[in-house]
Amino acid sequence: MFVFILFSFFVHGSHFSSIDFNTTIRLQDHISSRFDYAFSALSDIGKVEIMTIFLLVTLIFARKLVGGIVTIVSYGVFHLIEIYGKFFVSHKPPPEFMLRTKRIIDFPQFTVRLENSYPSGHAGRTLFISTILIILIFQSKRLSKSAKIILTALIICFDITMLVSRIYLGEHWMSDVIGGAVLGGSLGFLSAGFLIGKSSKSAVSTQKTQRPNNFFGFRLVRDH
Repeated sequence: MFVFILFSFFVHGSHFSSIDFNTTIRLQDHISSRFDYAFSALSDIGKVEIMTIFLLVTLIFARKLVGGIVTIVSYGVFHLIEIYGKFFVSHKPPPEFMLRTKRIIDFPQFTVRLENSYPSGHAGRTLFISTILIILIFQSKRLSKSAKIILTALIICFDITMLVSRIYLGEHWMSDVIGGAVLGGSLGFLSAGFLIGKSSKSAVSTQKTQRPNNFFGFRLVRDH
């Protein structure tokens, strides 16, 4: 969280304006416009409605009441901080001519984009849920090591694609995406700690009860 606050301070001071602009230009120059529709589909997937449903399904499978409540609260805190940032961190989004998102219905009255864009909600929600998923995957006893690696790799690839799409489509600057990712990832890590905390403690206690009665390699024998 400290990293996010410090990063936000530099974003507010417009310290990343040059690298933000250059990164967007390079991505749009080097990525074919054929990907516009695919990247735009990610914009719909990353919306708060879709991601919230996915998060709730994940929590149902996790079956942790306290951890689930903490996760929902953290998810809400993320959006409150996102709203706060877009009100008070002076950081305008990319200009309209950079916008490549494909929309089925276009509303001309919304073409003037005056709102601030920091941090990226899509990036934050994606990293929030992905962090929880990856930690739950590695804590799972039902999955093999190879399955854990494959699933984690798929999640990371999805995350990278989502983050790149936000910049390429001209929806956010790179600094918006980094800020959202840091905030979402940190809150997701915190939530995952509560989701796996109880099971981890029970595993430790189980190991203690199963520990052999020995001392420095010598088994202790009680006298009867």
